[in-house]
Amino acid sequence: MNVSKILSITALLLVCPTIQAARQPSATVSEIARYVYPNNSTKTPASFTYMPDGTSYLQLVDNRRRIVRFDTATGKEIETIFDCSKTRETTIDDISGFKLSENGTRLIVWRDVKPIYRHSFTASHYVFEIKRNILLPLSTEHPRQQVPVISPDGNMVAFVADNNIYLKKLVYNTEVAVTTDGKVNEIINGVADWVYEEEFKSTGSIAWSPDCSTLCYLKYDESKVPLYSLPVYDSYCTPDKRYALYPGSFSYKYPVAGENNSVVTLHSYDIDNRKTKKIAFEDSRIEYIPRIEYAPVGNQLLVATLNREQNRLEVYTVNPKSTVVKSLLVEESKTWIDPATYEEMVLSKDNFVIRSNRSGYSHLYSYHYSGALNRQLTSGDFDVTDYYGTDDRGNIYFQSTANGPLNRVVQRIDAKTGKTTTLSPEKGTSSASFSPSMNFYTLRYSSSSTAPKYTLVKTLGNKEIRTLEDNSAVMAKFRDLPEKEFITVTSDGYTLNAYMIKPKGFDQSRKYPVIMTQYSGPGSQQVVDSWSVDWQYYAAEAGYIVVCVDGRGTGGRGRDFETVTYKNLGYYETIDQTNAAREIARLPYVDGNRIGMTGWSYGGYETLMCIQAENSPFSTAVAIAPVTDWRLYDSIYTERYMSTPAMNETGYNESAPLNHTDKMNGNLLIIYGTADDNVHPANSIEYVSSLQNQNRLCSMLLFPNMNHSIYGCNSRALVYGAMIDFFNANLK
Repeated sequence: MNVSKILSITALLLVCPTIQAARQPSATVSEIARYVYPNNSTKTPASFTYMPDGTSYLQLVDNRRRIVRFDTATGKEIETIFDCSKTRETTIDDISGFKLSENGTRLIVWRDVKPIYRHSFTASHYVFEIKRNILLPLSTEHPRQQVPVISPDGNMVAFVADNNIYLKKLVYNTEVAVTTDGKVNEIINGVADWVYEEEFKSTGSIAWSPDCSTLCYLKYDESKVPLYSLPVYDSYCTPDKRYALYPGSFSYKYPVAGENNSVVTLHSYDIDNRKTKKIAFEDSRIEYIPRIEYAPVGNQLLVATLNREQNRLEVYTVNPKSTVVKSLLVEESKTWIDPATYEEMVLSKDNFVIRSNRSGYSHLYSYHYSGALNRQLTSGDFDVTDYYGTDDRGNIYFQSTANGPLNRVVQRIDAKTGKTTTLSPEKGTSSASFSPSMNFYTLRYSSSSTAPKYTLVKTLGNKEIRTLEDNSAVMAKFRDLPEKEFITVTSDGYTLNAYMIKPKGFDQSRKYPVIMTQYSGPGSQQVVDSWSVDWQYYAAEAGYIVVCVDGRGTGGRGRDFETVTYKNLGYYETIDQTNAAREIARLPYVDGNRIGMTGWSYGGYETLMCIQAENSPFSTAVAIAPVTDWRLYDSIYTERYMSTPAMNETGYNESAPLNHTDKMNGNLLIIYGTADDNVHPANSIEYVSSLQNQNRLCSMLLFPNMNHSIYGCNSRALVYGAMIDFFNANLK
């Protein structure tokens, strides 16, 4: 191993946020900034909050000071619903966001947002009565709150403060405690713990009954979950003088694979008599309750449950007053249940719809609330990737890969004829967002050569009304980008989708270095025909061919292709990436001795797997925020694909880059944030320690107080600038 070459850029554990000794940022950093966050961002229309009938919508305007109602069909302003400077009782300078009550009579507005984890936050919330123009604090006893949920009649709000649920009766301006046992790092009521939020897309766990008589919620007992602590510094990007001389710490409950999860229980609270009941499930296999939601009518609470391996989903219907529990639906898999099956279950008046992979592809199934299958709504050798709903005429709207895995199309099945019509362009990536009545929808379309365009469409007749945003300025800014070519490569008899970006002024007679990039995680897709401008285009401008390959385990190609990696993460992905690299190396314009690999998160993990592969075709690698041993990652994600370490010891051992550092024989740079609450810094630190034990070294760049995303203070340009500098030093 050529240690001197590995050390040519930096010493191990160098903490300065550049790759060489302390210096001004390289030209790479300033030049690449044009292509990366935040300068690569596209514009989106101000979000629509439709009024209940869908004929008008609300938007936040005027520097977040006014909420205005617009006519949906014409886009003309109808009236100002909320004006910070003109409210009665209370005035505030501006707001960060708002939500409308189900009956359209009240708003919850909030400001002074403080993030907790990736999605959750606390804020100062206020209740605004539209008709009387009265604004009042949601709570005077608890100045900061989480997840306020307005009752269907608009007269009450349930919210969380300090891990307890409180109920505000707006008519009487009274506040009562629904729970009193909340305690930091022990009991959470109504709000998800870290791992539920991260892996089940859950922030609030509170549900109102349609008649407003009952409030149901989940309680998370995380007292037996191990505590994880991360250091906090007085960094220059996020200065905090409390830590100027001694670092602080951020501690939270984080269950790694095989360790204790929170014990989650379901409870109901009777509004009139203020009594709480625990709702018990007799099945000892239940480990998770990822979702609770009331059916729109009646007194049926639907509760989705999973076993620890997440290969058995059982949906129950619960009567919260009697606490009677009945099984409604059981879905089982030889691998794992796709999270979309329970996360995206849609409840309507007469039935509920789930997406299931039982046929080998993801399709829609309609069920009666009795549990009986009503009918299968979609079928074919393609995946349904989103369900938008069914209109009052019975027409079904959804997104799918019907035109191939590189594309996403919006489609409608006619209720009378059963005919499927594509409502969006045949190629590229389209998605839709419908009004409550499904009379209108916003169509978002992009392709590799077209920035996102947003169009308001009248559903009846599929008639375009107006363009909401066409991102013409973005198109002009990046008009000279090289073409993204969609190609295929082969591995183990499989044809894999890929894209290639060639340098400007590409010369067939030259030999170019290659940077391969990927994510590779289960169900993910990087090779899609959609707009995505990032560091790859700068790399092409700098003289590299950039290649991305979606190997086995990625999405859009059916269940078998995706689940082949079950209990064996990293194995097939590495075979496919290395085989793809060898095929690319045989192209006449590629220098096979100068191929690099990079990726972030799961992509960082796979980068390490590839550079440690036997006879690796990669000479240089940059791994950003990588997992280095699945034993170090969270329980829900890891066990979904790997089971527990006790049940799959061989799989965990073989899949851990940490266990194979003796095979690392290339130039390696590892980048991470010291406050990464998702993929902990311990992953990178333990990996480096293992390298040292093998008398090997790598380069390292850390970002103080940065989380998994590493953004702010121009950090994205620094990350990718450092990456390109590293490739320049080792591939050119």
